[in-house]
Amino acid sequence: MANALSLEKVLRNRARRRFGLLLLKRLGEALPTVLGIMVLNFLLLNSAPGNAVDALVGIMGASDPEFVARMTAQFGLDRSMPERLAIYIGNLFTFNLGNSYYFNRPVADLIFERLGATLLLMLSSIGLAVVVGVTLGITSARYFNTLLDRVIGLIALLLYAMPVFWVGLMLIILFSVKLEWFPMGGASTIGADNGPFYAAVDVLRHLALPMITLSLYFIATYTRLMRASMLETLHKDYIRTARAKGVPERAIAYRHALRNALLPVVTVIGVQMGALLGGSVIVETVFGWPGLGRLAYESVVQRDFNVLLGILFMSSIVVLTVNLLIDLVYAKLDPRIEI
Repeated sequence: MANALSLEKVLRNRARRRFGLLLLKRLGEALPTVLGIMVLNFLLLNSAPGNAVDALVGIMGASDPEFVARMTAQFGLDRSMPERLAIYIGNLFTFNLGNSYYFNRPVADLIFERLGATLLLMLSSIGLAVVVGVTLGITSARYFNTLLDRVIGLIALLLYAMPVFWVGLMLIILFSVKLEWFPMGGASTIGADNGPFYAAVDVLRHLALPMITLSLYFIATYTRLMRASMLETLHKDYIRTARAKGVPERAIAYRHALRNALLPVVTVIGVQMGALLGGSVIVETVFGWPGLGRLAYESVVQRDFNVLLGILFMSSIVVLTVNLLIDLVYAKLDPRIEI
């Protein structure tokens, strides 16, 4: 008994050391990746025509050259590109994201105010997509080459082909304008103060349509991917053995085959985080959802590149963090995999 406990302790300590080494390895890989992303983003954005001063002049209608020169010097836009890049990278290492030209506020404050709304939208959308997509994929594989399989395949194809902005507009027309079941936009009802429970319900009502809109494309992807992975897994030798023992088909699908069939889906979730962030820009703009996607759109319109660079920096951190979590889940699903 004592030897068994000692062995268990040794294995637990070894797992902790492995996890610590993994974190150090991933952090070592993440730092140069984030730095490279931000340098590339800075060069691309600052090479584009127009800047914050041009946007301000456009809002004002007209301005004299002295005002333009003064604002250009105040924003630091009169410096050379290498000098501005060096200042930006130096500020980045101190987590100073600068100030917004348009909002006249620290970029970090603007981002953290809206980060929660974007994470809520992203996590709920990806959660809904995984649950529905995996369920439809398993069902399609279990009833392979039947009418149900063809119907699910057709639905997945339609969802994959429909543009996100069009889906959002159609949902607004149907459920907000015609049926009046859900609000047309925003994250909460202005002026409503009925306690925490009703506030949570109000947020969920506002979240429903954006969440469904953003998740439909990924539901289609995960359905097709899960179907293919499940069909491959159901032909493995250990599945045939389970069938020979008389295990019910439902138990075979959900208890024996699901864990291995999920591996490709888990991999794609990590890869598609960037696409999810890109989709949130469209969805948040259509529904007026106060997240980072809508802030990014406003920053592009106003040429407020400091805010846009801050959003890109935070997005890269989120994507790298999710990919680290995906690696851990991948290793949990298949202990043979070395991460």
